[in-house]
Amino acid sequence: MNRDLQAEAASAIPVTILTGFLGSGKTTMLNHLLVQPELKDAAVLINEFGDVAIDHLLVKQVAEDVVLLDSGCLCCTVRGDLVDAMRELFVKRVRGDVPEFHRVVIETTGLADPAPIIHTLMTDPLLAARYRLDGLVCTVDCVNGLTCLDTNKESVKQAAMADRLVLTKLDLADPTKVEQLRARLAELNPGALMVPAAQGRVPPVEILDCGLFDGSKHGPDVQRWLNEEAYADDHVCGPDCDHGHGFKPRKKKAGHGHIQAARHDDSVSSFVITYDEPVAWQGLALALEFLISTRGENLLRVKGIVNAKESDEPLIIHGVQHMFYPVVPLPEWPDDDRRTRIVFITRDLPQDAIETLLAHALAEEEEAGA
Repeated sequence: MNRDLQAEAASAIPVTILTGFLGSGKTTMLNHLLVQPELKDAAVLINEFGDVAIDHLLVKQVAEDVVLLDSGCLCCTVRGDLVDAMRELFVKRVRGDVPEFHRVVIETTGLADPAPIIHTLMTDPLLAARYRLDGLVCTVDCVNGLTCLDTNKESVKQAAMADRLVLTKLDLADPTKVEQLRARLAELNPGALMVPAAQGRVPPVEILDCGLFDGSKHGPDVQRWLNEEAYADDHVCGPDCDHGHGFKPRKKKAGHGHIQAARHDDSVSSFVITYDEPVAWQGLALALEFLISTRGENLLRVKGIVNAKESDEPLIIHGVQHMFYPVVPLPEWPDDDRRTRIVFITRDLPQDAIETLLAHALAEEEEAGA
């Protein structure tokens, strides 16, 4: 029996991962989100309840380490393994031990690498069948953000992999430094929308449902998910730009006559590779498998839509480092654009190296099929 991978992905419970370096305002933002109606049927997994001032909102303890808030949101303490926590929460949902939830928000520690959490969602059989990554949301402290990017590799990876970058402490930061931070984030991760937060307050609509599938829509929103226009060399954002970054991503250039201190994000590249004509899927798949097996740690994020010669349907690909989701065929193209577009966010893996590998693999497949 053929599996409907699109239906399975769309019906799975969306998971939002909330990350950000120490002191960047994750807890303040989470505290605001917990009382919003958009999270009334959500389960929130946090490290310790003591880190979030929600005592005045508690209604009752419905299970060990699980409390029900006035808003209807479930809060669960994660003291051990995330897999166990998410499994147990889902089992309790099925049994009726906790109210039914339709969304999960995970708050990571400030030093956390988000990749293992995403890998967990992809590789654990029960979790992969019941949950799906909706988005990675990263809080960035506008007062200390530039320093964090300079001194902490973790903060660079968090920002580079994010779907949304929430700018915090704007009221305390120097406006010039804020503009510098915005420009640097736009260069680091052009496709991520930047969302300003006033004292931790951010509209939930700005950070939820940022994945490929949105329960409020009839079909996948590929254009919003890829946001490949943000990577275009000829794209210039004006005051009415809706890409959320406000700056044109620019390639780093050498030979300016002065020496700059090394930055952790100098090794990170964000780009989109486009093919106007249908591609040989076998060649593309083999090239991606080779990248995963040999340079997987350098593939921070890969996502795209593929026009394959072997398929009448567009194919969706999405991966994080060594792990890729199963390829999802869509029943139809979302619009008139039939190009293959693949977004890469890499570390120490330049665009020309990937382009060369893909070109060779596709050429060899063409010759083999001739």
